[in-house]
Amino acid sequence: MTTYQNAGNGGSSGPGGPSGDNQPGFGQRVDQIGSDAQHLWDNARGAVTDLRDTLDLKGRVDRNPYLMVAAAVGVGYVLGGGLFTRTTGRLLRLGVRLAALPMVKDELISMAEAALHGVEVGASRVSGRTGAPPTAGSPERSQGH
Repeated sequence: MTTYQNAGNGGSSGPGGPSGDNQPGFGQRVDQIGSDAQHLWDNARGAVTDLRDTLDLKGRVDRNPYLMVAAAVGVGYVLGGGLFTRTTGRLLRLGVRLAALPMVKDELISMAEAALHGVEVGASRVSGRTGAPPTAGSPERSQGH
């Protein structure tokens, strides 16, 4: 069984008391905790000030207000837990589709141009064999009747 001894108002028991170690009293501990908390608060405030000066948030907001609002909405969405939701998945799929759209469009245009070129070449060959009048730039063929 453990017994606790009361040391009065936080001071040491003195040489005649049951405890011979020199521990700080309760009031001194509270003062030390308050001092440490104040020191931590000052360090945190200095870190925030340094971060604010480094990021130049006020200047960025003045230069690009809509971009900063969008960034704040995005950060709030992520911090609010919206990163792993169905809505985020849908937005990402839509973003990928929109980003891929110009590449797909270019591929389709090049395929269509190649197909049209093939049709033109095929049409010029067919018109040359059937006796249709030659088109400009194509050599005349002699017809053997």
